[in-house]
Amino acid sequence: MSRLAIIAGQGGLPAALIAALTERPMVCALDGFAPEGVKIDQIFRVERLALFLRHLEDAGITQVIFAGAVQRPRLDPSLFDPQTAQMVPRLLAAMQSGDDATLREVIAIFEDAGFEVVGVESIAPALLPAAAVLAGTLTTQHEADATRAEAITTALGAVDVGQGCVVASGLCLAVEALPGTDAMLKSIAQMPDNLRPKGGLFYKGAKPNQDRRIDLPTMGMDTLRLVAEANLAGIAFQAGSVICLDLPEMTTYAEARGLLLWAR
Repeated sequence: MSRLAIIAGQGGLPAALIAALTERPMVCALDGFAPEGVKIDQIFRVERLALFLRHLEDAGITQVIFAGAVQRPRLDPSLFDPQTAQMVPRLLAAMQSGDDATLREVIAIFEDAGFEVVGVESIAPALLPAAAVLAGTLTTQHEADATRAEAITTALGAVDVGQGCVVASGLCLAVEALPGTDAMLKSIAQMPDNLRPKGGLFYKGAKPNQDRRIDLPTMGMDTLRLVAEANLAGIAFQAGSVICLDLPEMTTYAEARGLLLWAR
């Protein structure tokens, strides 16, 4: 049996990660946040986290990786076991400081329990494209917009707001916040033509000083379709720091529609 367990969330990343591994890991999911197209071996609740950690240890797990999206679950105080109840102050304090702090505290809890927390780049690096123009033609305007977008995204990430934005001819049309990438791109599609320059890029990058073992930016075909529907010129993203699902399909789609797909 694999010594690796995936703590899986929603979206296509858990399935892509499993497909990239030579041995199937144990798949665990937080109650209410099941991944797509993946058989789940163990469902757990935050209120029983200590018991779940003990179950992983009994199963011979030594490494864990977090993959997929989850939201903050509603906690039922009546379900806490005594050991998990002792962890609650740590988690609540971290939640007050934002998502990054919460994720770092979750990692610390798993490490304190004796597990090595690994990231996508250490076990499935092919999901993180290296620097290259993957589709389309790079122009000087694309380069200028990407430089501007990187500066904006870096500023947003420094205060734990988002990992992406849209820039056209140097103007920031939208930034990624709590509603997420899809909502941002849909808002661009609905923006009146007289308020926006033609073209523009969606840019995606990791937050400054981000723990790269968890919550790296992720995109796939759904993202690319929304970029096309918003009449943007394409996507630029931070090479080696953004997980791309279905990259061959993304490249084919971008080439067919004249969209830029640039690992910058």
